[in-house]
Amino acid sequence: MEQHIQQQRDFFQTDATKPLAFRKEQLLKLKRILQENEEAMADAIHKDFKKSAFDCYTNELGLLYLDIKEAVKNLKKWAGPKRQWSNLINFPSKNYIIREPFGVSLIIGAWNYPFQLSFAPVIAAIAAGNTVILKPSEVPSHTSSLIAKMVNENFDPRFFRVVEGGVPETTELLEQKFDKVFFTGSVPVGKIVYQAAAKHLTPVTLEIGGKSPAFITEKCDLNVALRRLLWGKFLNAGQTCIAPDYILVHEKIKDEFISKAKAFIDEQAYSFERGNYVQIINERNMQRLEKLIDPEKVVYGGEINHEERYISPTLMDNVSFDDPIMQEEIFGPILPIIAYSDLSTVIAQVKARPKPLACYILTKERNKKEQILHSLSFGGGAVNETIMHITNSNLPFGGVGDSGIGNYHGEAGFLAFSHQKSIMEKQTWFEPSFKFAPYTDKKFKLVRWLIGR
Repeated sequence: MEQHIQQQRDFFQTDATKPLAFRKEQLLKLKRILQENEEAMADAIHKDFKKSAFDCYTNELGLLYLDIKEAVKNLKKWAGPKRQWSNLINFPSKNYIIREPFGVSLIIGAWNYPFQLSFAPVIAAIAAGNTVILKPSEVPSHTSSLIAKMVNENFDPRFFRVVEGGVPETTELLEQKFDKVFFTGSVPVGKIVYQAAAKHLTPVTLEIGGKSPAFITEKCDLNVALRRLLWGKFLNAGQTCIAPDYILVHEKIKDEFISKAKAFIDEQAYSFERGNYVQIINERNMQRLEKLIDPEKVVYGGEINHEERYISPTLMDNVSFDDPIMQEEIFGPILPIIAYSDLSTVIAQVKARPKPLACYILTKERNKKEQILHSLSFGGGAVNETIMHITNSNLPFGGVGDSGIGNYHGEAGFLAFSHQKSIMEKQTWFEPSFKFAPYTDKKFKLVRWLIGR
């Protein structure tokens, strides 16, 4: 590990990664490699998840192509000096910010979207001019192996290298000094990464998760809202960090919501064969999810097949905040439903818990929308939609509090891997005397006027 990192550090010190032409070349090279391996990636992810080629493209590769296109198009603007206003006390001067790469970056990917969540931060790191060591999740073994093959056979390891492995390899990596660490995964592991980085004072971005609520108010377009909400919930069999984790629905429309939810799930006929559903990643998560299902509260679904690693889309009614399923992020196709009568009360209950990564509001009531948006702190979200905010690179994506530190996507991703170096450039034709002794009452009054005006 030390050798890999030192090779990249030596390469970075040559300034080879800083020219924009080099960065664009590497981004376009990555795009070409992804395109040439689309069939292999679809095959690998199907072996790990039974994910369809359609979902592989729309949930993973398509988003990466958008990221690369955005970065190549805007790189000159993002990387250029940013002029800043001066103030009177520093007249005459020119002020600007130089955005420079941190250096050697470590990116630790997640298993639930193994291509997208590995390569999206890589694209940001390359665009910003860093070298990259990528550690993909070992849990989906076929995708991890393919990621390593695609990168290590095509890129100079002094610039971009994949290191495979599990906990021992990740632990060894975290013992090394990096200039930037980017992690996507669970809260417990995120804390370990943060502690390891702190020993070296390394800046980190943590994309974690949490229990993301979806509010459904009494007045909403239930037909449209419900389809969007359930699509977002059962995408990737619920194994999505920004999936709606639980529903807070007004008691007057709860029965209608459940009835229409059942009809929508029937209509979608979620299955591996239809290509609109995937496996639970492993048996450990199967057992964890099975324990969260209370058979007495299941009003739809609840079917489990360990051999196929299959859990059907499941609705649970009459859930309270004290139930076991409300004590941890579900990360699976189980949807708890909590009815409420007073919005302020239920907002207070959500606020009493860790800040979520996402929040969704399904409503026609502007005052209710504003109340939720301005009362709750969360990473990001949507009104009358779910998940799709992640597809707009102009919206910084990230958590807050227990759901993460920092953000990325688009220019925000470029900045996540950049140091902003502030420069004041003074002219030499004028030099005010108030900075220098002797300090007189007149100078004191002048300084007070310049600073306090």
